[in-house]
Amino acid sequence: MRIEGHGIAVELPSGWEGEINRRSDPGPGDDTVSAAGNGTEARGADAASADEHPVTHLANFSLPGGRGDFGSAAVERMQADDVLVCLVEYGPAEADTPLFATQGVPTVTPAQFSPSQMQRTIAGMSGTQAFFTAGGRAFCLYAVVGSHARRRGLVPQVNELLQTLSIQPA
Repeated sequence: MRIEGHGIAVELPSGWEGEINRRSDPGPGDDTVSAAGNGTEARGADAASADEHPVTHLANFSLPGGRGDFGSAAVERMQADDVLVCLVEYGPAEADTPLFATQGVPTVTPAQFSPSQMQRTIAGMSGTQAFFTAGGRAFCLYAVVGSHARRRGLVPQVNELLQTLSIQPA
């Protein structure tokens, strides 16, 4: 299933859920695009103020409401075989700065995942982050796997998902 909003689109594998919304909370359903592996989908407005930027959450488990930009509230619920991908857009002034110098959607390797890369350390889990510019837009990719020991088998799911990600120019 394909979800899209705010110039971001991604194909969700079977059993995955995803949501694309704005960083600020405009109200229930006002500015959200979400989908679950069961074929349900909700769409909201695509207009945004200059200080609002998209946040995308993609997971192979049920996404709880009330998540933080980098997946807080979801990460705590992850099991060993779970994967969470967060894509947070930054302002246009950040695009092509040294931090966001990498061009295009990155791929990640198991070696990039580490417990020390977690926003908050959770025993047994592992994460990574990558900063990049795509279409003149600056993003942080933050990915978490439910088991550091199983990362070699889980990281390919992250890359398969990222291969379907498209970002329209600003």
